Amino acid sequence: MTDQQLVAVVNGKEISRGDVLKFLNDMGPQVAMQFQSPEGIKRVIEELVNQELLYLDAIDQNMNQEPEFKETLQATEKNLLKGYAFSKLVEGIDAQEEEMKEFFQENKAAFSQPETLKASHILVDDEDKAKEIIQELNGGLAFEEAAANYSSCPSKEAGGALGEFGRGQMVPEFEEAAFNMEIGSISEPVKTQFGYHIIKVDAKNEADEPNFEDVKDQVQQQVLARKQEEKYQNKISGLKIKYPVEIY
Repeated sequence: MTDQQLVAVVNGKEISRGDVLKFLNDMGPQVAMQFQSPEGIKRVIEELVNQELLYLDAIDQNMNQEPEFKETLQATEKNLLKGYAFSKLVEGIDAQEEEMKEFFQENKAAFSQPETLKASHILVDDEDKAKEIIQELNGGLAFEEAAANYSSCPSKEAGGALGEFGRGQMVPEFEEAAFNMEIGSISEPVKTQFGYHIIKVDAKNEADEPNFEDVKDQVQQQVLARKQEEKYQNKISGLKIKYPVEIY
């Protein structure tokens, strides 16, 4: 079966398998998956037929001559031409290996993975209460159970788990204590503006020094974007000389 194989004809207008595939492709992969069965393909063909019928009826009623349609068509054409002009402007721009490596070296920190950790906590209002809970933990009470029983933080529903976070995402007192703890250890009460925290570090991920090959695709995208933006701005600068511009 080829893309040109006919699946329907509406008033002499041929609808091919290629039209069906394009319709599915325009839907996006997640939606298109729902129409992969023979019944789904049949529904797509019916929809293409329906749209063609609606188009023919609109022509018969001279909707394409209505002022509102002409305004919409003109605005759509203008936007399409803008996009087309930009694509033509940046056409052929590529990123060479050497300039990618140079960009990587100059911006290495932006591609690095910062130090992160996973932690859980129990939040209470009173320091003495926090110390009592720590004694219970030392006596064998499970941290998750203690969080569920005592914590005032919504994380209590997940055993106090806060998920993974990096530096700068928690209040300073909490962060300083957590990042200086060993995996599996439980802190003394840590006071913050929210109350007293008992922290348990569940896992740590050390900062990862980036490798060029590992982030090459990201580097390429950024180099291309930078070069495209540079060419775009140069073009605009020239056009501002050619065409009068007044900004209020």
